[in-house]
Amino acid sequence: MNNSIIFDETKIDWKPLPDPNGNPAEHISMSILMLDEEAKIADVLFKFAGNAKILKHRHTCNYSTFTVKGELRIFDAQENLIEVRPAGTFKWGKVGEAHTEGGGAEDVVALFSLRPYSASAPIYEILDDHMQVAATVTFEDLMELNAEYSAQA
Repeated sequence: MNNSIIFDETKIDWKPLPDPNGNPAEHISMSILMLDEEAKIADVLFKFAGNAKILKHRHTCNYSTFTVKGELRIFDAQENLIEVRPAGTFKWGKVGEAHTEGGGAEDVVALFSLRPYSASAPIYEILDDHMQVAATVTFEDLMELNAEYSAQA
């Protein structure tokens, strides 16, 4: 008997992730899977474009990632490749250094379990070209985005 599961990203309701100006950020889309309002944990699928990088940012809370499809590439703040996470890779992270990430030769889909444990503490800091904080993303922000996207459905 074959119990394999085939992941089909076309079945996911991908939404844009707003950039600091409120426009859709380039090279990334998202699907909020679960928001635990009591524990303040968010599980989000992100899709990063192949051969592209998203905005520089810094994780400001604990998180874990699981690469579902493709190859997640992590770059330092100077955009040097520092890590490659092929499909099937699980990684636990915590507050970290500024970086960017993106897909390998094809789009990559990764599950991020974000654990700010607070409604208002930042999950991410989005950085500008001078490495200054241009915007933050909190659990409350994800709740608002989820409500907005659910209202559009």
